[in-house]
Amino acid sequence: MALNIVEQIDDAVAVQHVLVSVSDKRGLDVLVPGLCEINPDVRFYSTGGTYRAIEALLGDRAGEHLLAVADYTGQPEMQGGLVKTLDFKIYLGLLSETYNAAHRRDLARVRAVEFDMVVVNLYPFRQTVARPDATPERARTNIDIGGPCMVRAAAKNFLRVAPVTDPDTYAPLLEELRGAGGRLSLATRFNLARRAFAHTAAYDAAIRDYLDGLTPDAVRKEYTCTN
Repeated sequence: MALNIVEQIDDAVAVQHVLVSVSDKRGLDVLVPGLCEINPDVRFYSTGGTYRAIEALLGDRAGEHLLAVADYTGQPEMQGGLVKTLDFKIYLGLLSETYNAAHRRDLARVRAVEFDMVVVNLYPFRQTVARPDATPERARTNIDIGGPCMVRAAAKNFLRVAPVTDPDTYAPLLEELRGAGGRLSLATRFNLARRAFAHTAAYDAAIRDYLDGLTPDAVRKEYTCTN
């Protein structure tokens, strides 16, 4: 398999296109207005409850700053929200390299944007399985798929993308952006990538630990099996 080896990058990257999908909506009331203040042309791409939360925060300005992922990709969500962001156009925008001519042609071909920041936190798996009424089925439905994929893609491409997984980092990031003309440094993006991979690793470990505590018989009792 041939791999792309990158040699040229930008140290500081402006935040223009922001992909947002969060279960924990703490701090959105700080992040969203802050990004709009720093860059009046910033655009948010979002889904479901996160879209509605950002829409409420933006009010009359939602039309100029906010776009539903389904409208961006041209693909409706799968029933139950099972597939929302797993789309070529999304991952092209996450993984494209700034100085790669072939990537730029791909972006132009499908009219995709380069995402500069990805704000994602995952379905509350740990909280779900800690409840007294937790069941294998409720646990299963709280296994996030699209969230970890977006986080990992953004973190892999820290050369250009800022992967943001913790609401406690919103204020420091806004402070850096205000002091640097709306740009984030490579050092910040790299540190965010380290946190992002730790976040997804801990999430997968929690799922593994829960499943390790179950037996096939305990799982089977959850369902009506047809054969």
